[in-house]
Amino acid sequence: MRTPRGFSYAGINCGIKAARKDLALVFSEAPCAAAGCFTVNAARAAPVHDAASRLPSAGVRAVVANSGNANALVGPEGLRDVNEVCQSVASALGVDASAVLCASTGVLGVRLPVRKIATAAANLAAARGPAIELAAQAVMTTDTRVKLASSTLVVGGVDVAFAAFAKGSGMIAPELATVLAFITTDLAVTPQALQSALSRAMRTSFEMVTIDGDMSTNDAVFALANGLAGNAPIAEGTPEHAALCDTLEKLCVDLAREIAEDGDGATKLIEVRLSGAPDVEMARDLARAVAGSTLVKASVFGADPNWGRVLSAIGARIGSRKWPIDPTRSTVRVQGVTVFDRGAPAGADLLALRAKMRAPVVVLETALVEGNAAATAWGCDLSYDYVKINADYTSLTHAAPDGTVARDDRLTNYSPGFKRALLVEALSYIARFTNKRTVIKYGGAAMVKDSLKASFANDINLLRSAGLLPVVVHGGGPEITQTLESLGHGKSEFVDGVRVTDREDVKVVEMVLTGKINTELVSLLNQSSAHAVGVSGKDAGLLRARKLVGEGGRDLGMVGEVTHVNHELLEVLLDKKYVPVVSPVGLGEDGDGYNINADAAAAEIAIAIKAEKLIYLTDVPGVLENGELVSELTATELRQKIADGTVRGGMVAKAKSILRAIEGGVASVHILDGRAPHSVIAELFTDRGVGTLVRRD
Repeated sequence: MRTPRGFSYAGINCGIKAARKDLALVFSEAPCAAAGCFTVNAARAAPVHDAASRLPSAGVRAVVANSGNANALVGPEGLRDVNEVCQSVASALGVDASAVLCASTGVLGVRLPVRKIATAAANLAAARGPAIELAAQAVMTTDTRVKLASSTLVVGGVDVAFAAFAKGSGMIAPELATVLAFITTDLAVTPQALQSALSRAMRTSFEMVTIDGDMSTNDAVFALANGLAGNAPIAEGTPEHAALCDTLEKLCVDLAREIAEDGDGATKLIEVRLSGAPDVEMARDLARAVAGSTLVKASVFGADPNWGRVLSAIGARIGSRKWPIDPTRSTVRVQGVTVFDRGAPAGADLLALRAKMRAPVVVLETALVEGNAAATAWGCDLSYDYVKINADYTSLTHAAPDGTVARDDRLTNYSPGFKRALLVEALSYIARFTNKRTVIKYGGAAMVKDSLKASFANDINLLRSAGLLPVVVHGGGPEITQTLESLGHGKSEFVDGVRVTDREDVKVVEMVLTGKINTELVSLLNQSSAHAVGVSGKDAGLLRARKLVGEGGRDLGMVGEVTHVNHELLEVLLDKKYVPVVSPVGLGEDGDGYNINADAAAAEIAIAIKAEKLIYLTDVPGVLENGELVSELTATELRQKIADGTVRGGMVAKAKSILRAIEGGVASVHILDGRAPHSVIAELFTDRGVGTLVRRD
């Protein structure tokens, strides 16, 4: 993830939490224009009072944020503690205290342990570096993963970078619907112009998120711009300011979706699209009403296509506002399927729709006929875990006299039956997988979305901790396509999921796969202590290849098929507990480089190293039949589904790779939805799994 010039980040443990990171820092080498948007909750926390009174402004150098303690509802001591935190961090950084802002999140009503933060300030300053993920980890509370977003903008011929992180899972409702968010950029912009752009971005992003309808006391979004990109400073009312508004809006929408997707106990993201309203404010209000409806959320959790609840939520809000709108004239769609049209049910196939609602994102659309205004809101489903997380939040959270806050979520607090089941299931898998080799083909959305990248890196680290020996083989299709088109190579042609590649194209393919994606992935994995080593298929002749000829003699260009895998190279790395990360570029006997389908490369590597398992991360839940997920197949059953057309399109090449792996001795192959975080862990370490498992006959 590219970060703006002059910014560094840190995340450490200062002792507020027992072990996890709890203190984050964002620092700029140069003074920043700074802006902020804050909760409208009248019971604002002390750091919100302080920051809101100081922004927008110039000359800001840092933001320090702690998690585990909200510094809220503690009386006048709260503001004094904010001042002391700012002074301590400023001293460690060598800047003025007025240049430091503060943020907090965590338990309410407990005095902030200022001494712990002050003592850790020097270590926090010394820990600064380019890894924004570490700061993102340090502000997490009930979050299950980091939330990251990035973007770029060209201003006056100058390339400007934006990088942001956020936290938020529960106690989230509009005005302002986030907990903490931090946006950094090397753009030159006036504080007032930055503030107006940030405020505008809030209206279509964070203010359109609702998880549980409960507004936090600590909600805050900060934007820092240090100007080191060197563009002429942007002022309000200019075309450049309009471009800034659009960029910030997209960035904040990405973060808002991340927050909704990671709502407490969430299993699905809900996206509500409402159109045809008389004005934008009505559209926004109605979209939020659907996203926040307890009954709608419960239906989505159960994959129940109960579309009547959508219209009921809209009708209730219209009635309470006394708006002259008739909701019964609307059209309602669930996952793109029309279920209600202008006053009557549309006769949709509810069984097929139920299958579509098992996807990780559920889209609910309502088109009114009262105007042209539209809005989009986000929420999440309501699972059993939401109650579990929030019913015992304070009963399992203990504040020591020194201000240390610890969540006592040990197994001892659960029923004996639950403890036995959890331990037996987890330990049995750990024992089963110790020293077993697993090849993971990494592709699809999991390679594009920053939070999913971080989730994947964490999964690989956990697999190593459990004793598995993973090998990662990555794809890169979307980035290859984008790069080829940007260089004027034209639109790529695919044959049964394989990219037709000419001699000029293959140079770009190798540049993207080995020079960019492999390097970035290795860096990300090593931030999570995965001990990753990047390997090109050309290195030590790892993947020997020959030209692949398509069906019917079709010339696919410089597309290759693997003829030999140098398994000794991989074995050396695995024996030393390294994680090989393989770029699927093959070396021909004639010295030519070949573009090898990553699915096929993963299968051949799995066979060569005698892997126990092969895992494909992709953008579908698994093998689908009539819209339903097929959780388990034999190799013979998979062949039949290819023959009868159940498996078709781009899945055919993947299915053939799966069959090749099983024929070569791999015991089982898993197809997983990479759009769902931690899907690898959920598949391997639970009895039910989450994707399609293909076994030998």
